[in-house]
Amino acid sequence: MFQANNLTVALAFFKHIAGELVVLFIAISFLVALLQRYISQETIKRVLTKPRKGLQNIMGAALGAVTPFCSCSTIPILVGLFKSGAPFGGTISFLIASPVLNPMIIILFTKFFGLKTTVVYAGFTFVFSVLVGTLLEKLGMESQVKNVAIKGGHNEEITYDVLEGTKMQKHIQIFKFALKDTFSLFVKVLPFLFVGAGVGAFIYGFVPETFIAKVAGPDNLFAVPVSAIIGVPMYVRTETMIPIAKALNASGMSIGAIMALIIGGAGASIPEVTLLNTIFKKKMVIAFVVSVFSVATMTGYIFNIFNIVQ
Repeated sequence: MFQANNLTVALAFFKHIAGELVVLFIAISFLVALLQRYISQETIKRVLTKPRKGLQNIMGAALGAVTPFCSCSTIPILVGLFKSGAPFGGTISFLIASPVLNPMIIILFTKFFGLKTTVVYAGFTFVFSVLVGTLLEKLGMESQVKNVAIKGGHNEEITYDVLEGTKMQKHIQIFKFALKDTFSLFVKVLPFLFVGAGVGAFIYGFVPETFIAKVAGPDNLFAVPVSAIIGVPMYVRTETMIPIAKALNASGMSIGAIMALIIGGAGASIPEVTLLNTIFKKKMVIAFVVSVFSVATMTGYIFNIFNIVQ
């Protein structure tokens, strides 16, 4: 039976998490907006298309880690990279790393799960991004790319390299654009922040810890792959997922299952897979989804086996 204490605990969790999320989101969004204005698609293309034998996949994963693009907005950039002659393996490493290693995820992870967890998460997802790009290239999946073009994404954004004026004038313009971007995004995302905090608060206050521990705790061997399977088709904004994941972890869900859920959800959402169908042939789409599921599952098991916690 639910008691008044359950509601008190849930409300306290909601106020704490929602307050932190709002402050963090504004600060992180501003930094992300600056990155998007300074690091243009053309910059990414120039870096990835330069001949760096043996390093393209590492460069692709590194660019994915520092560029703040979600899985769907990465698709138009992906097409541009292929059109520019970027190496297939490096481009795939970029595609894998960008949604699961962007600055928003890293900073939120550090705040809610601690530095140790974040470093291990970032390390393994980076390595797996490089390995997936290498493997799919070795398997000849480059032949699975269709000759298509997609409009949209960040193509029309004004970035530093196209502005005119002195360096100071350009930096000031970028600063103003970033402030505008931050406010616009905050207004759109605020409902998602509150939904995530609300769902997390409900889980934390009303769902019995024994139930979560039994279903998705460290003793359930299948919790990690099941979480990855649930995460792959699930499209939930990172800002919504992190507070839910925090509540699930506090209520008994294993850290490995949480990692699998987040990686699966961030790496291969239904909208992204739908768009990938227009770029890749069926064989490559299946290979991509299997790759994301594998990365999510392996990372989850690593966290559980070595008991990596904050």
